[in-house]
Amino acid sequence: MDFRFTDEQLAIRETIRELVQDRVAPRAAEIDERAEYPKDIENLFAENGVLAIPFPERYGGISGSSVTICMGIEEIAKACVTSSLILAVQALGSYPILLAGTEEQKKRLCPPLAEGRVCAYALSEPGSGSDAGAMQTKAKRYGDEYVLSGSKVFITHGSIADTLVVFARTDAEADHRGISAFVLQKEESPWAVVKLEHKLGIRGSPTASLAFEDVRVPARNRLGDEGQGFKIALGVLDRSRPGIGAQAVGLAEGALDYAVGYAKERRQFGQPIAAFQGVQFMLADMATQVEAARHLVYLAATKVDEQAPDLTKLAAMAKLFASDMAMQVTTDAVQVLGGYGYIRDYPVERMMRDAKITQIYEGTNQIQRVVISRALLR
Repeated sequence: MDFRFTDEQLAIRETIRELVQDRVAPRAAEIDERAEYPKDIENLFAENGVLAIPFPERYGGISGSSVTICMGIEEIAKACVTSSLILAVQALGSYPILLAGTEEQKKRLCPPLAEGRVCAYALSEPGSGSDAGAMQTKAKRYGDEYVLSGSKVFITHGSIADTLVVFARTDAEADHRGISAFVLQKEESPWAVVKLEHKLGIRGSPTASLAFEDVRVPARNRLGDEGQGFKIALGVLDRSRPGIGAQAVGLAEGALDYAVGYAKERRQFGQPIAAFQGVQFMLADMATQVEAARHLVYLAATKVDEQAPDLTKLAAMAKLFASDMAMQVTTDAVQVLGGYGYIRDYPVERMMRDAKITQIYEGTNQIQRVVISRALLR
């Protein structure tokens, strides 16, 4: 329960905070309005080592710590959730390699990602969202390579990624035990982008439908043994869910900070609305919820770094609680601003739209409750 950060982590956080204040925050409204991927922000993060955070130094990175990843995501999400996904998805896409890759695979695949090549994670399909074990994408081996055929949906950064971790069925007769994991590098194993979704929030982050039409993948790019893919996928989600919790915390912090500033300046009945107890109590509840969620998120992130046995339960709790909190806090921030909160001249309506997805991706909050209850009753 000791959440004191190291000097190195604090230095990384300060660097990210300065980048966000100077370069990300001024772009946030435009990114949302134009619904365009912020390539300039990606380049900024790559140049300043932000995309190297998910990787240990021995693989070309600067950290590899979940706590540090969460710190970075939280700082970016205060201003722009779309931009925070650049780091969050880099971690998500790299976790399968770090979790299940051989030493040769890690040394070969991780350094380019640490330098800024974009990585993504392809699990969901049209007929298998929460039920990931029902996937139909197939991979058949021919000598030293596999041939992949099928489709994936809702793949964050699937259209811009250089590297894609894909889960496919190698045994048609088995259930989830017939699923394997593969690393596709676009130059040698190109996939097709079929569609980009138009979304309520995170509008600058491309969410793609992908097609695999006899895509050849070297056998050396399979992660783990055949049939271990489903286990790898679940292990990855245990590690990535605290990051979504951190995203939700940062988002809620940004909304709270704006609501507090607005309440101090907005005058009604001859005084700032911050003088009214009704507003004060709303702000007090919002701040308490943010702080409670932050502690749970960093507890879960610590569990990731310690590879603790209760990681699955705590990761699900952190994602569940923080995302529900973010939805509530951003909705309350809109209420504090009244009519102004509902228009795009002010950032809280964007924050409320962005908050909704944190309750859905990386496993819906209904799935998180299933995970938590199973851990309690096991």
